[in-house]
Amino acid sequence: NVLNGGAHAANPLDFQEFMICSLGAPSMAEAVRAGAEVYQALKKRLAAGGHATGLGDEGGFAPNLAAPEEVLELIVASIGDASYATGAAGVGIALDPAASEFYSDGGYVVNGVKLSSADMIARYGEMVDRFPIWSIEDGLGEQDPEGWKKLTAELGGRIQLVGDDNFCTNPAIITAAIADGIGNAALIKVNQIGTVSETLDAMRICHEAGYGQMVSHRSGETPDTFIADLAVATGCGQIKTGAPARGERIAKYNRLVQISAQDAALPYGLNR
Repeated sequence: NVLNGGAHAANPLDFQEFMICSLGAPSMAEAVRAGAEVYQALKKRLAAGGHATGLGDEGGFAPNLAAPEEVLELIVASIGDASYATGAAGVGIALDPAASEFYSDGGYVVNGVKLSSADMIARYGEMVDRFPIWSIEDGLGEQDPEGWKKLTAELGGRIQLVGDDNFCTNPAIITAAIADGIGNAALIKVNQIGTVSETLDAMRICHEAGYGQMVSHRSGETPDTFIADLAVATGCGQIKTGAPARGERIAKYNRLVQISAQDAALPYGLNR
């Protein structure tokens, strides 16, 4: 996580999370290094542009920006500043707009403009065309299942579409969503469903259906590192655990590096 908006920051940005992923890193340690270097490059670029570099709830920066496209331009530039390529060979971008938070009266209010589901899908399509986006979480609201089906039909063959608010790490809800053709991946939060056994059941259902699984922290987090072990042990290849800042976020990255130092052959990424 490199930049926060929405409910996680006191700025006018409606999209909640802008994240990066070291898709081309050869090891877990190098993936963490790349994330930290791009994060610091973004801090320098924000400061040079006269923006505040205070942090949001998950450790990402919270500048006074409003347009998601402007943020994406800054992140792409920062990836280059840190001497990494963009996309699958280097560093990609993931979004969590948390669209349920700005869904109102059958539409979505982004930067003061009300958009329909079709408008949002078109906007995401334009973003995917312009920027190295490989994953979008909660791109539409949990109140909009028909929109989700259209989003999946339009972009599901190009990028990962992660359900969180509409999946809730719930095996029964995920099973129904798969049957309805909604999304192609699920966010996995152990304390959202409440038990490890139900969490593993949800991940098994996703795996059997060919859906990705992204193990996740919460916005209010502790230094406990269990989710790092869970992500490696299940071989899901994905973890979302905040910025390389603040002890409760860094603890997970340190644990991943520690595990990889013990056994570099374990599955740490999407292609391993």
